[in-house]
Amino acid sequence: MKLAIVTACPNGMVTSVLCARLLDAAAQRQGWSTSVEVHDAAHPERQLSAATLEAAEWVLLVASGPVDLSRFVGKRVFRSTPALALQDVDAVLRRGAEEAEVLGEADVLAEEPAPSTERAPRLVAITACPTGVAHTFMAAEALQQAAARLGYDLKIETQGSVGARNPLSPEAIAEADVVLLATDIEVATERFAGKKIYRCGTGIALKQAEATLKKALAEGRQESAASGASGGPAKAEKTGVYKHLLTGVSFMLPMVVAGGLMIALSFVFGIEAFKEPGTLAAALMQIGGDTAFKLMVPLLAGYIAYSIADRPGLAPGMIGGMLASTLGAGFIGGIIAGFLAGYAAKAINRYARLPQSLEALKPILIIPLLASLFTGLVMIYIVGKPVAGMLEGLTHFLDSMGTTNALLLGVLLGAMMCVDLGGPINKAAYAFSVGLLASQSYAPMAATMAAGMVPPIGLGIATFIARRKFAKTEREAGKAALVLGLCFISEGAIPFAAKDPLRVIPASIAGGALTGALSMYFGCKLMAPHGGLFVMLIPNAINHALLYLLAIVAGSLVTGVAYALLKRPEAVEMALEPAKA
Repeated sequence: MKLAIVTACPNGMVTSVLCARLLDAAAQRQGWSTSVEVHDAAHPERQLSAATLEAAEWVLLVASGPVDLSRFVGKRVFRSTPALALQDVDAVLRRGAEEAEVLGEADVLAEEPAPSTERAPRLVAITACPTGVAHTFMAAEALQQAAARLGYDLKIETQGSVGARNPLSPEAIAEADVVLLATDIEVATERFAGKKIYRCGTGIALKQAEATLKKALAEGRQESAASGASGGPAKAEKTGVYKHLLTGVSFMLPMVVAGGLMIALSFVFGIEAFKEPGTLAAALMQIGGDTAFKLMVPLLAGYIAYSIADRPGLAPGMIGGMLASTLGAGFIGGIIAGFLAGYAAKAINRYARLPQSLEALKPILIIPLLASLFTGLVMIYIVGKPVAGMLEGLTHFLDSMGTTNALLLGVLLGAMMCVDLGGPINKAAYAFSVGLLASQSYAPMAATMAAGMVPPIGLGIATFIARRKFAKTEREAGKAALVLGLCFISEGAIPFAAKDPLRVIPASIAGGALTGALSMYFGCKLMAPHGGLFVMLIPNAINHALLYLLAIVAGSLVTGVAYALLKRPEAVEMALEPAKA
């Protein structure tokens, strides 16, 4: 049997690609011949050709949004959704083979929306997470699918690691009933002036997409410039502080990656080669160590302040961050400087009253001057020296700690990376390790990244060694998790954790803690804070590469074997369902 598979998801390609691969694999297991198209409106040349569609006996269309059906006229077509396809690919294929019907011109015309006196709710949304990789696109896809189910008109802009994708047009913003900001970092909101805004994290949007859209419509409200300073509940303020810190980390991260890899490349010519003036190794060290790493702390502080006070906070924040760097206060001093500058700029903007004729000078003269003066004086006379001494003590402790302390730190960081799989605890451990790179403490970063790879790799291993306990869809999801784990994307384990948290999370923590401890015990040091195992392709990006790989393998096997033993067979779980009912 010849089958054409077409998958289409409005935002990102993750769900489209995953559905296509699962369906293709399932069809080939049944001996069918397949042609696959992952629909992308920006690349129409990638569509299946008319000849390919003509040769297919029927078409399986898996889409969560509107798709042009005209090219399928005259073919047997079966339509499904990504949610159903990911739940049971074999069932979708069986139904499709039996229920596919010839699509006529009348069916295509019937798909066009009928005029209605009551239009569907219109929303625009932005999704963004600190690293801009997994949660950003997963949350966008979950919201888009939920909007399709609810009949809402939703347009989403994803602010990922490569910038904004599908940017919102002024027309879409103007027509929207509410703006949904599903972000873990602060994003610019000037273009949404006068619109109702609802804020939440990417995790909430991913897990409770329909409820999030409904709450956005019901609870969205207009925000003034001073709304963040109004007396809100303590919990909201705490969340705000955490978001400001993650905003700074997200903007600092590319600088850390670039600088760390430049330093690693300089070591290709020898560990001491950069000391020879005029050599390529010296130039690489100048770019990475003398420039990129010196900009890390000012960027961190500047964008913490930017998150708090918007543009007026950027200059005083960066000035405070540079002072922290020159005073030896490092990333801890940079964090303090960022919050000092941000809240000082925000307070001046709120409480400084000027004549209307001088009000325009506040953001470009008054706020930067006074906030920079305040932040600079506090950093020089109060914060700088004590924090520098504390950081020097911390760095000395990390560099000279004994085996026991190293193991304990590795266990702590490894466990934190596996507790919530990309959540606040995971990101706190990651931010701590990234910050230490500015102080040339590379061991915690190695332990953190190694442990973060363990949950998805381990769960992927579990689906191989205990195949009978997993449904076919779970086994396919295990393959995807394995690949994501190799790339240091802990979120690949989320589908398993969401379904079986009481077994997945303890198994993940056990493996992550072991990997973190082994990495610290082996003395592994990592120059780059992201990239997973692919960083090992760069010479000297990590020392003791084989031992580092051993630590990851050991922890992954512990997680995989532990979950394989703890996991109840899928048949048993299904048999218990009637009893629960």
